[in-house]
Amino acid sequence: MSRNGARGNRSEQIPGPALARLRTRREQMGISVRGLADRIGVSPSLVSQIETGKVNPSVGTLVAITTELELSLDVLFADAAASPRAPGENGMVLHPDERPELQLETGVVWYRLTPRHEEDVDFLYVIYEVGSESCAVDAMMVHRGREYGLVLSGKLGATIGFDSYELKAGDSIVFEARSPHRFWTIGDEPAVVIWTIIGRAGEARQTFD
Repeated sequence: MSRNGARGNRSEQIPGPALARLRTRREQMGISVRGLADRIGVSPSLVSQIETGKVNPSVGTLVAITTELELSLDVLFADAAASPRAPGENGMVLHPDERPELQLETGVVWYRLTPRHEEDVDFLYVIYEVGSESCAVDAMMVHRGREYGLVLSGKLGATIGFDSYELKAGDSIVFEARSPHRFWTIGDEPAVVIWTIIGRAGEARQTFD
């Protein structure tokens, strides 16, 4: 059983087929490793290490890469193993122990909540471990789409644009993802949040310095 009862198929790093998909997509778009690195503000060696599975990216870096490549976050889960579905469910139900999981560098864990790949919707159960953050203060995320979040437990700090908020269990938040944003845990327990991101794929990432 994973933390907070969110059982899933643990993947300590992004599955190999998903990494290959990122690399293939980059090559199809005619973008070099250095070119992608320049676009998202990281070193070419980091991009190379991510593509070869040598390092786990932060949330911010992963969002930047998939956005620049015009991909949904859901593509990272597409090849994760899942338990067989019960007869008659027709692929509409995903049980807790079937959730594909990704554990990211900064102490943030994603569980996909959809039974199959969704083209332009990311539906995630996210655990922010104590002391974790989605990205650095000086590298806030900016991308296409609209985000909807519901805090299930713990406390989550959120900066949207120039405003900061403290969200506790039961609080929800909605914002345009074009506004620079970041999240972090507050206190001595993990924060658990349901996120739905609509319309994120299909447009290159913007930068905010």
